[in-house]
Amino acid sequence: MRDTDNTDDIADARGAHGAHRPAVIELRRYTLRPGRRDELIELFDRELVETQEETGMSVLGQFRDLDDPDRFVWLRGFPDMASRRRSLAAFYDGPVWAAHGPRANDTMVDSDDVLLLRPLTERSGFADHRPERRGAPGTAAPDRFVAVTLWSFPPGVRDGAALIRDGLLPLLRETGPAPLAALATETAPNTFPRLPVREGENVVAVVTSYPDEPAHHAHAKALEAHPRLRDVLLPTLNRTQQSPPQLLRLTPTGRSLVR
Repeated sequence: MRDTDNTDDIADARGAHGAHRPAVIELRRYTLRPGRRDELIELFDRELVETQEETGMSVLGQFRDLDDPDRFVWLRGFPDMASRRRSLAAFYDGPVWAAHGPRANDTMVDSDDVLLLRPLTERSGFADHRPERRGAPGTAAPDRFVAVTLWSFPPGVRDGAALIRDGLLPLLRETGPAPLAALATETAPNTFPRLPVREGENVVAVVTSYPDEPAHHAHAKALEAHPRLRDVLLPTLNRTQQSPPQLLRLTPTGRSLVR
């Protein structure tokens, strides 16, 4: 599956990566063998960050899931779906994955829980997460808390995304820190089927960062008390959503750019 003669394409992808606003984002949630999360994080942060970015993709964030000691969550981005295919082929058919992939895979029970996303609006993607700001391998994890809220709506229903965009995001900014990103399902076909993604989804993901979990709780309480949420937005969301929102409570690793 490896593409040949794609040097110029990867250079173009690096240029787009330099704009720090990936247009396609993967939210990847891995279930690991018991007790092996730190092993994977150490390997990932040492061997699998810059080497992925050399092919034109962006490694945006790596996280421990506070609700599951055997869950590793991470984010990576691409300029577009075509460059995603080229970059993934270059990496997974390349020497780095050949050397380190077997050990990484050995820590995993499942790696197919993947949402393929895009910015909900032109300006709601991840911005200004520059690789030069990333700490060296072995950097201690920062004292930060990252919340990812996943809102699920029935397939084909556009009202849900509009409610998040026009109703919830302004309220989040009004009551606390602005989200780092708001993302919606990318509906284009998976351009690299060797890595499955969840099909048929209609999800909006809102990513917000806090100094700690109490700060997140304070923001949530202020939001819940807002009359516009309580009286107008929440009843409409409850009628529109397919299932209750899911909260991912995450702490970034030492090399995560999203923090």
